[in-house]
Amino acid sequence: MFGFGFYDVFIIAGILGVQYFLSTRNSVYWGGVIPLVFVVWRTWIFFNENEKFLSYALILLLGLAFLIGGWYEGRKALHKKRKQELDKMKSHDMK
Repeated sequence: MFGFGFYDVFIIAGILGVQYFLSTRNSVYWGGVIPLVFVVWRTWIFFNENEKFLSYALILLLGLAFLIGGWYEGRKALHKKRKQELDKMKSHDMK
């Protein structure tokens, strides 16, 4: 898994999509679920498959960069949506 074959690209895209979706929920903690699972999964692989520390650290940092970036973009989209709704409510109140 994740040898970057044909299906692995779709799996990674799906995980990033789910990460973005969870990040747009009202609770900020939902966006932290997948990064936490990723850290646990990579640490499990590190200890059980005798992976080199440098490859572990690089994959972990790169994966977290993408996941936290998705978390940030999801939160930003949620705040933008809330602001648009608030502006719409304010414009209706002025009438």
